Amino acid sequence: MTAMLELRGVTKSFAGLRANNNVSLTVDRHECHAVIGPNGAGKSTLVAQIAGELAPDEGRVLFETDDVTGWSVPRRARWGLARSFQMTELLKGMTAEDNVALAIQARRGHSFRFFRNALRDRSLREPARAALETIGLGDKADIRIEELSHGERRQVELAIALAAEPKLMLLDEPMAGLGSGEAARMIDILTALKGRMTILFVEHDMAAVFALADRISVLVAGAVICTGTPDMVRADAAVQAAYLGNDEDI
Repeated sequence: MTAMLELRGVTKSFAGLRANNNVSLTVDRHECHAVIGPNGAGKSTLVAQIAGELAPDEGRVLFETDDVTGWSVPRRARWGLARSFQMTELLKGMTAEDNVALAIQARRGHSFRFFRNALRDRSLREPARAALETIGLGDKADIRIEELSHGERRQVELAIALAAEPKLMLLDEPMAGLGSGEAARMIDILTALKGRMTILFVEHDMAAVFALADRISVLVAGAVICTGTPDMVRADAAVQAAYLGNDEDI
């Protein structure tokens, strides 16, 4: 099986501190792959290099066998990589559908100077509405962002990623700030998307990780110490030691 994403020896340092140390991993097509690790493990730095926001000091990033290491963020997005962020940055004063439509317009390379056209353009509105329907927020499409709950805003962000019809969705802490009910809803949404596309996500919520992931890579001090199925990772002695020996955390 051809990997959707492959990292080969990715290394990144800041002022002499090695944030990622020779990271190699693969994400298979249609796999849901989680990256976990303690605070400071280098997860955010790794995500930034996959997305193209940071260039590795060493190593390569391959996307569907193409070496994209030197590609810009927009070029990777056009090739099929969509990213969500840990913190939502949605446009207040506009509806959920407006936000998704404008994101589609931006990805197509059109200027935001023509945002009024985006609010009427069916080629933008229809995929925006469809993406909101997919994540169960179709009935809130016409609600302004500031009137939505935090969990619903996270769903809008996911709809923005989906509207790009990505080959790979890169999700940074999709459960961040969600209450138990909202987290359960997000898990249901992502479960429904599994198998339809490839998903790589970074997450601290272990319940979500073990509910969603086909495989898990554990990052500690910038290096991958284990990759395997949830059962393999849970039983791994090095992983348990990295989490202070408390297997309840994993």
